[in-house]
Amino acid sequence: MKSLNIVVVGFGLIGQRHCEIINNQKNINLSAIVENNLEKNFSNFNCKNYSSIKSMLSEHKPDGAIIASPSNMHVDHALELIENDIPVLIEKPISHSLDNVEKLIKLAKNKSIPILVGHHRRYNEIITSAKKILDEGLIGNIRSAMSMCWFYKPDNYFDIAPWRKKLGAGPISINLIHDLDLLRYFCGEIESVQASIKKSVRGFENEDNASILLNFKSGVIATMNISDSIVSPWSWEMNSNENSDFPQTGQNCYFIGGSKGSLSIPDLKIWKHENKPDWLTQFKTEKHDFKNNQPLETQLQHFAKVIQKIEEPRVSAEEGYKSLQAIEAIKASSEQKKIIVL
Repeated sequence: MKSLNIVVVGFGLIGQRHCEIINNQKNINLSAIVENNLEKNFSNFNCKNYSSIKSMLSEHKPDGAIIASPSNMHVDHALELIENDIPVLIEKPISHSLDNVEKLIKLAKNKSIPILVGHHRRYNEIITSAKKILDEGLIGNIRSAMSMCWFYKPDNYFDIAPWRKKLGAGPISINLIHDLDLLRYFCGEIESVQASIKKSVRGFENEDNASILLNFKSGVIATMNISDSIVSPWSWEMNSNENSDFPQTGQNCYFIGGSKGSLSIPDLKIWKHENKPDWLTQFKTEKHDFKNNQPLETQLQHFAKVIQKIEEPRVSAEEGYKSLQAIEAIKASSEQKKIIVL
């Protein structure tokens, strides 16, 4: 694979992580950082810094770009880059709303420029192993699923980036969309949603607590719960060992129920009755092993292959659009107090 020049647009928490991961690659070079706050410390990265995509493009055209700016800027930044024939990896969600996402998808198709959406958990070996278990029918037909995502974000998380207090930047768009994307990956397309959402107890514009019921076209029913104002050990961050910044609790956050058994994630343990399904008989368990990997690094290597047209995007713009569409339906369901059919 030839060496590629990649720029990162946005130097917040996730943008910095992308920069660090690129710096550790042999075949990918961090050629520039685009960040409108030039007072930030870029000293750890030996590359040029620009205040805008326009100023960057006046001096340098990269092979690809990672868009890690606030979600309300994703589409505008992606349009500008794709207009200049630059493939993009857009951090999830693909946008803060559905406005102009179809325009972005159409432009990319017309120019044959690939878009990859950063639902990075799909690259985690835990998730790829779980998907294989489900596809092989080891728990039978999927009937139901549950996801838990409870944690407590400290005040300084919001103070250092006030945009996180705004509408569209709450845990539904920032965190729940990860869980939603994985349930779509496991269970298929969503038919309808019903949701109850509570406004932030800290007085922010966004929400901090929600429960959702999903009906899938496959017949699966799923429940999801999200809060960033609850102290708890049950969330992907605390359970998966994906990010060393978070304490690990050894718990599970996803549960998939089937006609022959159930699967807990991330421990990848299958629960079955010893002989045949019967609630009066003893259980046996089977734990599946997996190799630990760094999903953001795996995603980056995949993006490099997408740029070179070796592989098709694993999470396309259309996939990102469908997950965002479901997020919008969840919000509409709570506001209108009714079931929303997608």
